Amino acid sequence: MRIITGKYKGRHFDIPRSFKARPTTDFAKENIFNVLNGYLDFEDATALDLFAGTGSISLELLSRGCSQVVSVEADRDHHRFIQQCIAKLLPQGEKSAGEGAPSAIAIRGDVFRFVKSCHQQFDFIFADPPYALKELPTIPDLIFTHQLLKENGVFVFEHGKNNDFSSHPHFVEHRSYGSVNFSIFK
Repeated sequence: MRIITGKYKGRHFDIPRSFKARPTTDFAKENIFNVLNGYLDFEDATALDLFAGTGSISLELLSRGCSQVVSVEADRDHHRFIQQCIAKLLPQGEKSAGEGAPSAIAIRGDVFRFVKSCHQQFDFIFADPPYALKELPTIPDLIFTHQLLKENGVFVFEHGKNNDFSSHPHFVEHRSYGSVNFSIFK
């Protein structure tokens, strides 16, 4: 897993072979971020990475200048891996958001519980649930019902090819890169 661009461009992290998570491919990640540059300036943005998996998107967001990145992942081993990657990326003092320093928070927990209890709004939200998750179609509604997105914020939802969110009132566009599909909401 590597960081595509930004302050930490080119940094590599070896994902343990035992992991069930599939990180978003570099090709898909690079392309969706190119699209997102037209929607959002990541510099000093606050971001939420749901179903963070390996933390690939969280690390990319930190590299692109986000002031705060909150990663939510239920799996204990994946959560620990994200914490280790953050510790390698950010100097010790930066993890607590000293003046001008980015803040990276890795939360181990259920995404649905987190969304329902979160009282913060974000400039950018990324969600990459398991494609077979039965609750997957409800996730965009949850984000907007619980008002997690700031005004003019962007929500990117990675999903399988069998999902279509084009009729959702906040849907903006769909992008497909190989087997990876992204729906963008505002």
